[in-house]
Amino acid sequence: MNQLLNGIRVLDLTRALAGPLCTALLSDFGADIIKVETRSGGDSSRQWPPFDGSDSLYFASVNRGKRSVALDMRSEQGRKLLRRMAVDVDVIVENFRPGVLADMGLDQESLAEDNPGVIVMSVSGFGPTGPEQFSPGLDQVAQGMSGLMSVTGAGDHTPMRVGVPIIDTVSGIYAALGITAALVSRGNDGAGHHVQTSLLESALSIMSFQAQNYLSTGRVAEPNGNTHPTITPYGTFDTADFPIIIATGSDRHWVSLCQVLGDPELADRPEYRTGQSRLAHRDRLTKELLELLSVRPAAEWVTSIRAAGIPCGPVHTIDQAFADPQVQALKMVQPVTGPDGGEVPLVRGPFWVDAETLPIRNAPPMVLGQDTAEVLGEFGLSDEDIEGLRRDRVI
Repeated sequence: MNQLLNGIRVLDLTRALAGPLCTALLSDFGADIIKVETRSGGDSSRQWPPFDGSDSLYFASVNRGKRSVALDMRSEQGRKLLRRMAVDVDVIVENFRPGVLADMGLDQESLAEDNPGVIVMSVSGFGPTGPEQFSPGLDQVAQGMSGLMSVTGAGDHTPMRVGVPIIDTVSGIYAALGITAALVSRGNDGAGHHVQTSLLESALSIMSFQAQNYLSTGRVAEPNGNTHPTITPYGTFDTADFPIIIATGSDRHWVSLCQVLGDPELADRPEYRTGQSRLAHRDRLTKELLELLSVRPAAEWVTSIRAAGIPCGPVHTIDQAFADPQVQALKMVQPVTGPDGGEVPLVRGPFWVDAETLPIRNAPPMVLGQDTAEVLGEFGLSDEDIEGLRRDRVI
């Protein structure tokens, strides 16, 4: 397979989720990711549950395809090692508080003479300016501040956080996008760039039409639970056994749905004829649809509704999701060999290149610093140098 980022070397100074996910995505495309961690404890997510034995599955989920170097970043020798690596990489990714990287002498300006083409990606909690720029931030803080939690949930169960760290995830994706754009630019003029994003900016950016509705009309969105806020019928509907998702995105879908449900005349009723009128009468329409859906089980409805060209699907638990024939056909789970020789199942990156999925080249580095000697050797240190650093407790 043609690895699109083959030959790109990345110094990963991140921890937790947003930064590590960014570099995991770069690894999926073939970049060499050198994850530098503190010698005392490493990435903080190594201590976060859930665990498989002593291994954090939180850490494992976003650190595939990397090599781990552990060193004392606060010592003079440790800082020199970081600098030595920084002048010989293509990309540095960090999620320290603003200003910390510059204090370490690893910002783009400090590296300009020795590595003018370096790309520095910074992911912070609140961005590089403003009254909270130096405040610590995590996923749920950004979910709350952005308004996302205010439109999630229903009834008394709101505000509600999204069930996964969605802002960390989106921020990691945005960071990877920023890096690839900077690499393309560098290919044109050879110049490096400092690209920045933050959890709060990422969170606000995914508010999409809810944000635009407020900016254009002043209307403040309210939570709608499992129902689309502006399109109906579009959401979760009970059947004879299990709930399903039905998403009628057009009037054509609506007419087809009524035919599948066995009540074609429903589509012609004046109160349901247009999307706007259906929204105005949503509660009554939903009640009528639930009566029609109650006569057959979910699996039958999903087959019939999909056959009519209407987006529809089951509501899975996680085990059902991975057992779904479509998910299995995509081979989203890839087994890799862990440091102990055992098999580790991982979710692969969600990409296809030239009709092939991207392989996970190696398991997450579950042993802190397991690749330190190998990596430092690649940066020109001798065996004696490495042994001396060990004796001095730098690595």
